[in-house]
Amino acid sequence: MTHSEQWYQRALKVTPGGVHSPVRSLKNVDAQPIFFSYGEGAYLHDVDGKSYVDFCMSFGPHILGHCPEVVTRALREQVGKALSFGACHPMEVELSERILQSYPFLQKVRLVNSGTEAVMTALRTARAFTGRSKIIKFDGCYHGHSDSLLSKAGSGVAALNEATSLGVTPAQVSDTLTAAFDDLRGLEALLDQWKGDVAAIVLEPVPANNGLHVPERKHLQAMIELGRRHGALIIFDEVITGFRLSLSGASGYYDFTPDIVTLGKIIGGGLPLAAVAGRADILDQLAPIGGAYQAGTLSGNPLATAAGAAVLTELLQNPPYQKLESATNDFADELERLVQKFGLRVPRIASIFWLQSSSGEGFPPTIGEKERALYGEIFRKALSAGVYLPPSPYEVGFISTAHLGKPIEQTLEKLETCLK
Repeated sequence: MTHSEQWYQRALKVTPGGVHSPVRSLKNVDAQPIFFSYGEGAYLHDVDGKSYVDFCMSFGPHILGHCPEVVTRALREQVGKALSFGACHPMEVELSERILQSYPFLQKVRLVNSGTEAVMTALRTARAFTGRSKIIKFDGCYHGHSDSLLSKAGSGVAALNEATSLGVTPAQVSDTLTAAFDDLRGLEALLDQWKGDVAAIVLEPVPANNGLHVPERKHLQAMIELGRRHGALIIFDEVITGFRLSLSGASGYYDFTPDIVTLGKIIGGGLPLAAVAGRADILDQLAPIGGAYQAGTLSGNPLATAAGAAVLTELLQNPPYQKLESATNDFADELERLVQKFGLRVPRIASIFWLQSSSGEGFPPTIGEKERALYGEIFRKALSAGVYLPPSPYEVGFISTAHLGKPIEQTLEKLETCLK
């Protein structure tokens, strides 16, 4: 039995399924969890001493690779000062300033601890600002695991939702409406049906939590115009795309100005941190100056803000986006050459890519059992060759600046051999 297997057996005794987040179970690729000991650059190292080129990158935050010097240096400096204040400190101000420097059409930021919390706060703020109750989300877009967003469409696009998780009651999702992402007529019908009652439309501008769906700009523009015509605020959930697609995320990539943006992943530099950013008149609905309550003892934690500020400073001073996009396109082209014989494609945007099966076309994708088994086999073969791909056929992959050059070349050589 390997050390990783031993750790898994111990974990099974103390936590549900032996994991602290479901995707880590590797259930979707018919494998057992791997326990890692450390990461460096583009590589992960497990407890058995095996190394892998990592294309999961903690599901996106490591745009500079694992443990970049700018981040570890900032953490070393901060760890001797304080781990948590539960009070104000300069670093949370500096990080907020960097966020607004990157998203110049927004004026204020509230730091929180997770993407789930960021979206939950954004919805509460939108309701407080508009005085309306309903929220429109889109089938296939993921906005965290708060109760009101764990829902799906009922029969017909205009139907109220039913919960998709045990423990979530019908009442908790009764104010959440779901539309199809690519159906503008359905969205308009929903807005007409609930005219004057929709506080906000929340969407991933580039859905990347359920496969990768790259929309055309004109389609996003039409969605935004429909919402604003009905007085609904536009919330971009950029927990994944923020600072991934550009310095101002998908907002900048497509040149849009949503009313509220939620951010996570990269702004914490690998530590738990997220944010809600928006227009001043909207964000000022939050306590202590507004009536919408939100709080968090660890919000703006000094370690997380130090790490995040280090990453954002590096991105602002040395934007890597052109190099990352070029390298990702080249890598995706070569990867597609290797997997097209299995009926797979590799859509991509900026530094994000996805292995898409034919049954995964359209949004949200529906991946059949045969295609899921195929991806599982590819994942396991790549893993045995020292390549860590996203651990689910629905998960996307990420390229970091640490991948440029040798790690990508090594990966393509390994995959060329193991996928024969």
